[in-house]
Amino acid sequence: MVPSMKSCVFWLLGLTLALAISSVHADSISLKDVTLDDLPPSSLLYVSDYFSFVGQDSQGQVAFALDNNRGRDGDTYQAQHFLVLHDEKTGWARLYGNNGYENVGKELKTIPGSPYFQFQGTPRTGMTIVGESNRLMLKIEPIEPRTNRRHDGAVVWMGSAPAVLTWRDRVIPGRVIHEYFMMPDFNRLTHTYWDLLNEYQGFYLKTGTDDVYLHRQHSKRLAPLMGFLDGFSVFNGATDSMKDLTVAVLDHELGRGFYRWPIAWRIAWTGPQGQAVLILKRVTRTGIWNWAIGGFSMVVVDGELEYGGKKRPVYGLVEVIM
Repeated sequence: MVPSMKSCVFWLLGLTLALAISSVHADSISLKDVTLDDLPPSSLLYVSDYFSFVGQDSQGQVAFALDNNRGRDGDTYQAQHFLVLHDEKTGWARLYGNNGYENVGKELKTIPGSPYFQFQGTPRTGMTIVGESNRLMLKIEPIEPRTNRRHDGAVVWMGSAPAVLTWRDRVIPGRVIHEYFMMPDFNRLTHTYWDLLNEYQGFYLKTGTDDVYLHRQHSKRLAPLMGFLDGFSVFNGATDSMKDLTVAVLDHELGRGFYRWPIAWRIAWTGPQGQAVLILKRVTRTGIWNWAIGGFSMVVVDGELEYGGKKRPVYGLVEVIM
């Protein structure tokens, strides 16, 4: 199911701003400083937990993304899901719950349950997400933090962990990359922020039992917060640095308007084991929304990472906002 225009615009604006706060210019904070009690008393507040899963079983690879948003605006409280699922053999799945729902319990610290999804546990202690209407369950081990930042009262931390997705009659082991975001004096569920978008590309990738995450964007407004490039990688359970990160788009296709979609990339960086080169190509794309001069899509990619004297297959999701 495709969300409404309003839901799509709100979601992608919130995602971009959330990543902006994870800036290389933001102040680093230790994990013990990032707690569920950090929510300020601001009358306008936004909180999000985003989970991107990639896994594989005997029937092939599956990618699943679930964004869980909630907010406060004065005396009113909001909540919203955004989700996509792609199966390597059958394509994009039809899912239920891509919309806003009542935040009856006025929950902000934890993810409020909905008619479509129920949540047990927390990212740092391990979580179980059950979506009965979609015949799925995602079990996530305790998330290992990879980056965490604070800027002007906002907090974002990102991490990753092993996970298992049960979908229909399949049990699919894999990995999850998680983003937690909280920002006061902001709520994309009740307000529109039009000046934050400019060629954003966010990569959520799995290679074996390891992770690669990065984003690229061209917004001058966001650059002081997030830079034009940022990311992290995980190899053998340890967070690797990504110095001298570059992203080159190798090929495009025409969008339904005055813009083009990227469909192939060359990504390079320097890590503790030397130069890393990642080549990606689009497998398939699903359009979420189009507005003539730009659009929002979710893209499945595969490719190969050459790093540390080894070549590794890579598979995952890319969020593209043009």
